[in-house]
Amino acid sequence: MATLTVWKFDTTDGAHSALQELTKLQDQQLIIVRDAAYVYWDPDAKRPKTRELGKLTGAGALGGGFWGLLFGLIFFVPVLGAAIGAGVGALAGSMSRAGIDDDFVKEIRETVTPGTSALFVMSEGAVVDRVAERFKQTGATLLTTNLTKEQEELLRETFAS
Repeated sequence: MATLTVWKFDTTDGAHSALQELTKLQDQQLIIVRDAAYVYWDPDAKRPKTRELGKLTGAGALGGGFWGLLFGLIFFVPVLGAAIGAGVGALAGSMSRAGIDDDFVKEIRETVTPGTSALFVMSEGAVVDRVAERFKQTGATLLTTNLTKEQEELLRETFAS
């Protein structure tokens, strides 16, 4: 089963700084990173900036389409409002069937705000207590959702490059 883990940091550079820790955890075989990306939101900016982490994960299991859609639903849809219509509703429904529901999106939207950052990691095989301990030492707050095998496969089929 795959896990989409979101680590929220109270600084704009926290997620970027935590990449070293994630790399160490992967090197120590405490986690298998399938794909990852991060956002950082400067205090005076209207919206966050995003980065995919292809160097950390190779080609990326899901590709930019997945991260673009996820970040769009979380951070940009509220700004666009009704102007985008039913198309976004259909996309949101697809994400929900893939295990990323409205509550998860809302929690991240309310938690990742100007002046903060977040690291999004699609992983499996994590030694949860050791990974959580190491990330909590960075000052991160954990938000996470587990995906069933079917939901993970749906995401891979939909967004694989």
